[in-house]
Order: sequence, then C-alpha cells, then structure tokens
Amino acid sequence: MSYSFSVANDFDKLEAALTELYGAAATPEQALRYRSLLRRLEETFGGVEQVAVFSAPGRTEIGGNHTDHQHGKVLAGSVNLDVIAAVAPNGDDCIRIQSEGFPMDVVDLSDLRVRDEERNTSTAIIRGIAAWFVQRGCKIQGFNAYTASNVLKGSGLSSSAAFEVLVANIINDLFYGSKCDAVQLAQIGQYAENVYFGKPCGLLDQMAASVGNVVTIDFADNASPVVERVDFDFAAAGHALCIVDSGADHADLTDEYAAVTRELKDVCAYFGKNVLREVDETAFYEALPFLRRKAGDRAVLRAIHVYEDNRRVTEQVAALRRGDFDAFLRLITESGLSSWRFLQNVVPAGYTHHQEVAVALGLCEKLLNGRGACRVHGGGFAGTIQAFVPLDLLDRFKSEMERVLGSGSCHVLTIRPVGGVRLV
Repeated sequence: MSYSFSVANDFDKLEAALTELYGAAATPEQALRYRSLLRRLEETFGGVEQVAVFSAPGRTEIGGNHTDHQHGKVLAGSVNLDVIAAVAPNGDDCIRIQSEGFPMDVVDLSDLRVRDEERNTSTAIIRGIAAWFVQRGCKIQGFNAYTASNVLKGSGLSSSAAFEVLVANIINDLFYGSKCDAVQLAQIGQYAENVYFGKPCGLLDQMAASVGNVVTIDFADNASPVVERVDFDFAAAGHALCIVDSGADHADLTDEYAAVTRELKDVCAYFGKNVLREVDETAFYEALPFLRRKAGDRAVLRAIHVYEDNRRVTEQVAALRRGDFDAFLRLITESGLSSWRFLQNVVPAGYTHHQEVAVALGLCEKLLNGRGACRVHGGGFAGTIQAFVPLDLLDRFKSEMERVLGSGSCHVLTIRPVGGVRLV
C-alpha cells in the first residue's frame, strides 16, 4: 500500500503527470482543478500528509449500439472528461467516498453483502467492487476519498462507468498490487453494476473507460474480450467529435433499457441460446414467422439491428484503418438510422409531447446538410446524440444547437490516450 504523494511538497510531481495526461495547454486549468480536489479532501476529512491521486475518463460509443450485451462488437473511445479522486488512509474498516455535490458514501468492509435497499446507488457500486476484491483474498483497508467529475451525468458519456473504473483502480493499486489489468477492472465494474446496483448492463462503457484511446472490442467471449487499438485522428480528417445533450432525462427510463435486453433474450430463448451472438443469422430469418408470435415484432426488429450493427463495426474499423473517412461517416449514419428504425431507442414508448433526442437528431441533420454524420449515443431514449462535424461548420453548428437546446448543450471532445490511471 503506497500513498506516495505529499500534499505539502510534491505538487510539481503531480503537475508533470497532468501535463502527460491532459497536454501542456490544459495543465494550468487542470492544476487548479486538482488543487481544489486536494483542498476539499482535507476540508471534508481533516488534514492528511500523503495521498494517492487517480483519474478515470468518460467514454463515447462510436459504433455498435446495444451490441455489447449480446456479446457483439463495438467501437469506442475514452474522452477528455474524467472523474478524479484524492485518496488517503483513514485507519478504520470503512470506505468513505465524498463525491462533489452528492451525499457521502460509506461502506463497512466487514459487511459486503448485496443490499436491496442500496439498489441504484453509488454505495452499491463501491460495495460490489470491494466485495469482488475481498472474495479473491484482497485485504482492503479503510480509506477516505474525495472525487470530482466533469463527465456530465446522464450525458451518455457514462459517468457511472468512469466512477466504477475509478474505484476499481483505487483498490487494485493500493491493496491488490495492481494484479488486475484494464480488461479485468472493466469486468469488476460491470459485476458491481449487474449484481449490486441492479442494472443488467453490458461491458462497453466500463471497457472503454478502463482501456482508453479508440478501441474496437469483440465480446464473443465475454470473459476474455478481444481488444484492439484503432489509431485515428478525427481532427486530421477535418472533423470534430461532438456530443450534444438533448435535454431529456434518463430518470424513470430503466424499464425502457431493460426491455431491450429482455426482448432480445426472448428471441434467443427460441433457439435455446442466451445471447444473439450465439444465434445463427440465417436460422433467425428462417424462424421469423415463429419469432414474431413468440417474442413480438419489436424484439425481431431489435435483433435485426444487432446483426447489422455488428457488421458495421467491422466495416467502420476497416474504413478508419485504410483512411476512408467518407465510408466511416456513411456507416455512422447507417447505424444511427438502424437504431431509430429497428432498435427503437430514440423515443420512449408512448412519448408524444417529449421527443428530445429525435428533435436533436433532426436539427443536427438539417445543420450538417449531407455532410458529417450523427446518431443516437449510448443507451438512447434520453441523454445525448453524437455528431461528426466538419471543422468549417463547427462554430455555426455549436451555436445553433445551443440556441435550440440550451447553452452548454454541445460539447466538443477529444479522444484521451489512456483509461483509468493513478497519477501520483
């Protein structure tokens, strides 16, 4: 266990790490952010001599919408927004994490059982991650942490996965000898979210946040996903990556997300399988008359989307690697239309007055006028859309999107080169 950073004497060491992670231009702003983090740690928990400092990024899904939980293929990247933490020992048997703007989470390490009353809380995530490590013989000691995030909550950039990867990195580094690699840390976050938090999520969010950069991931074997780096500079291709907040809230939409996996499970059950990756596509189409009666038409359409989007990920990766950005943009557009028509995760069932994501997509298409590309981002139904915007259109695009959707709704992002990391 090593808390090697001295709050009083070593800030130059932290600044060097900030420059390496964020770049020289962003270092002054980030230094202020981290000084505030360290000050808030001491204000919340009392004076400390040594701490450890961690960061975990948000992520953007680029290809493969809702394919990960079907053991499919995805293309994703970590972004230059992150959750950061300053961590200090507390000498007792509790984990205490104060996330800026939220109530403090307290987890007693002597009781790491699943608690139904903690479902859908960050406390459940922390307890689940700690339980995973303890079950494997890890001797976790109590610690205090203060965290701050600029990953927009409910933005589709997956602030929850960033938080999971952050906590997993803290425990892995301080108490487990860094035995877990980035893939395992992502799986630990998924375990906590599935078992303790109570959300049947796939592994895309955690994997992109943990591994970092642009990566393509094949989840055919969910226990050992194949992760490959895809080096590409969107700015060099004359485009900016934008995430646009539609203004719709994810609250009360848990059933909409759960219905996607539930209906796909109904399709798979007809074949005696668990996920769509195990179902032969030809057999699926041959069985359509029976599947429509058994699982319903929406389930069938959602399965069609998954088959097609898996293929598109392979084609997107190939297009980027050969430098064919026009083909990549065409595939992004196709994926977005498939999500809207077949997966049906743009407008929640029954919503008429509020269709924020659809409005955002319609406005985006109008502004791009046949250039660039846009699509629903992440889980859908609420939150954000993604757009690849030609640089010569960027100022007008951002201004008009924010005129309609609100100031600060359009975020111009860059790809971050690394995932979850300890800085000092």
